[in-house]
Amino acid sequence: MYIKRQAEGELGLALASGKVVILLGARQVGKTTLVEQLLRGQDARFLNFDLEIDKTSFLAAATLPPEEALRTFGSPTLLVIDEAQRLPEASRIVKGWHDAKVLTKFLLLGSSSLDLLDQSAESLTGRNRKLVLPPLLFAEAVGSQTWATVGFTPEMLCKQFASPLRAFLMQRLALGSYPEVVLSSNPQRLLRDLSSDYLWKDILQTGLVKTPDLIKRLLLLLAHQAGSEVSVNELATQLQMARQTVERHLDLLEQTYVIFRLPAFSTNPRKEIAKSQKVFFWDTGIRNALLNQFATDEGRPDIGILWENWVIAEVAKRNALLGSPAKLHFWRSRAQSEVDLVLQMSEGLRAFEIKWTSRRTVGRAFQAAYGVEVASIGPDNPFAPNVLV
Repeated sequence: MYIKRQAEGELGLALASGKVVILLGARQVGKTTLVEQLLRGQDARFLNFDLEIDKTSFLAAATLPPEEALRTFGSPTLLVIDEAQRLPEASRIVKGWHDAKVLTKFLLLGSSSLDLLDQSAESLTGRNRKLVLPPLLFAEAVGSQTWATVGFTPEMLCKQFASPLRAFLMQRLALGSYPEVVLSSNPQRLLRDLSSDYLWKDILQTGLVKTPDLIKRLLLLLAHQAGSEVSVNELATQLQMARQTVERHLDLLEQTYVIFRLPAFSTNPRKEIAKSQKVFFWDTGIRNALLNQFATDEGRPDIGILWENWVIAEVAKRNALLGSPAKLHFWRSRAQSEVDLVLQMSEGLRAFEIKWTSRRTVGRAFQAAYGVEVASIGPDNPFAPNVLV
């Protein structure tokens, strides 16, 4: 079953732009499936650089003049290169073909920005359009359910299907939103496979991490601390690693779309925390797999932390799909007043408290400091995070 993605429209526009399109996202988020669905019936040739035979044929073609090189692939209308980060020189070669004004268009798919994006930033400046595909948004995942009849608005679903919607929300909190996980009859096994080495395969293959066990230990610590302010110094002490090594590992995990960091928002460092950061997982199922905690009941002791990670990840996913028009922060004063999520947008600030159980008053200190009312996000409308940006 194919789950319709909101990225379809953006990808279609990008391919029509005449630029080299770069589609990034973690392994198994559905990049290849999305592209195959969108290009069904079109003249497209697919290469996969996880396969040595495809890398070899690509490098052999690169020794030929551009038109002749592309004839070796059948002169397709579109050449799609999957796992393009596995061959860093791919962007330089594609640049040469693109600059030769060949009729073929190019789409590079990458599960890591480690090499692909760094190379492309230099080789394809002004010639590329980058898109990020995250795990499924909640609205996309709901679309896979038989009870979510086509044509029903989120408001109608919340009213008429409150019970199955709440159960489905708990499944997404516990099991996450990778497409195959949403559709699977055995999602826990898939998540255990993903959270072993598969998602950070690119990190391990670069040779930048000499001891893979350290990545797992770091991720386990981050899973326990999701939603809390993270001290790199404390992580370094617990792991018996140099601070610079921990920073590099965090960067690598961000570049492979496993985690993302939320910096503190501050305009007054004397009264506000300015340098702290929180770490969240793009997918709560991965976080839970690391902890081996898959309970789908609302009484689980970490429900508040899980809800906060899930909501902020939903906002971050939507923001990534739109090209990151908003900057995401948290806020804390030195007097310990807090706001879970601050969106810094061109039209101003928006602020939100994320609570599984309701509170009467939230964010008074932030409102006093910035004149911005702080809204509360609870589980009664799980579609809300997808429309904040």
